[in-house]
Amino acid sequence: MQHHQRFSPTRWSREHWILASVFAALAILVATIIPGFAAAIAGQEEAADHTTVALALPTLSTPAANARLPDAPAWQSVTVRSGQTLGAVFEQVGVPAAVMLEVLALPSANKALSRVRAGAELAFDIGQDGRLRALAFERDESARVEVRLEGDKYVENVIERPIERRLMIASGEIDSSLYAAGEKAGLGPAVINQMANAFSYDIDFTQDLRVGDTFQVVYEEVWRDGERLRSGDVVAASFNNRGKEFTALRFERNGKYEYFDLAGRPLKKGFMRMPIEFARISSRFNPRRKHPVLGTVRAHRGVDYAAATGTPIMAAGDGRITFAGWQNGYGRTIIIDHGRGYTTLYAHMSRLGKYKVGSRVQQGSTIGYVGATGLASGPHLHYEFRVNGVHRDPLTVTMPKPDPLTGAELAAFRAATAPAMAQLKRIEGVRLAAR
Repeated sequence: MQHHQRFSPTRWSREHWILASVFAALAILVATIIPGFAAAIAGQEEAADHTTVALALPTLSTPAANARLPDAPAWQSVTVRSGQTLGAVFEQVGVPAAVMLEVLALPSANKALSRVRAGAELAFDIGQDGRLRALAFERDESARVEVRLEGDKYVENVIERPIERRLMIASGEIDSSLYAAGEKAGLGPAVINQMANAFSYDIDFTQDLRVGDTFQVVYEEVWRDGERLRSGDVVAASFNNRGKEFTALRFERNGKYEYFDLAGRPLKKGFMRMPIEFARISSRFNPRRKHPVLGTVRAHRGVDYAAATGTPIMAAGDGRITFAGWQNGYGRTIIIDHGRGYTTLYAHMSRLGKYKVGSRVQQGSTIGYVGATGLASGPHLHYEFRVNGVHRDPLTVTMPKPDPLTGAELAAFRAATAPAMAQLKRIEGVRLAAR
């Protein structure tokens, strides 16, 4: 009888157990992976109808945002610098000198550009080929010039821009200086200077001002296209100084504007009491003054105005220069003969103006600049006033009065200044009512 051998786990070798473990692990792995693959395949089949595909879009043919069309304007603005020539401006934008000469051959362009000043603005339209296609600039406040290339030549077009002059009013009270009061009243330097110059023959703004003095002024503002350009001229003004009322009314005579008082007498006298603007009196007319440098008693036959070196000095009146040069302790000096026995002297200048001996000068012309040449303790103007060779105090001497308007001229003056006078009265009424 044949006997079959029985197998028992206890009788497996170590190799048998290892093989069995490996096969068991593989079985588990297969059971896990196969359902996953099946699900993935099923998912793909299910979603096949909803697949999104990224397609490459064609490149648009429109130009880039910063690119310009061949014939589109390409304006570039240039502001003329101090000392810069017109040729340098054209060269700066790459426009040849020959093209500049073509532009200057045009009447309005030549008139404006041949005397172009620092601060002026020129706009150039340069084509992609580098050629000047157009040029635009202000001829003056009331006109703009546009130069364009038409065919092979340049043509100009003058665009008139109407100027509007608006009347403005202001009033103020002195608490320190005219400038401070003017600025507080909203006035610019140009209007303040005009008002000061109009009254300069009657009021010394360095020594005559008092706290509480008042002023009223009617002046123009220049507007264009709804935009304010600048302050214009003072039309009328009144100034109450130490209780005394002074009035200045602008009127055109012989093609020139002047200021007159209420009676029609020109405010402009034969002489300015103060031939320098807003300086300080440092020494007065004094026959017994002690000299600040020599230390001895020496007559001071003029008035000293302390001011910064280089401050302009003006001719006190119309006349002819009889001396211009160095004069002993006076340093650099100018003497002017005004006729009828009147002469004036200006000393201690840092440098002389453009006028020479024999030159005729007008009142207000700059004849030199403040300095400290000669026997001087600091920069100032020494100013003398002589009548028939006799020294007179420039601050108190009686000045010759100009002749007033008469007849038809006086009638025209009163008619022309009546509206401005009404404005002054209105301002004064408002000011008094506010007190």
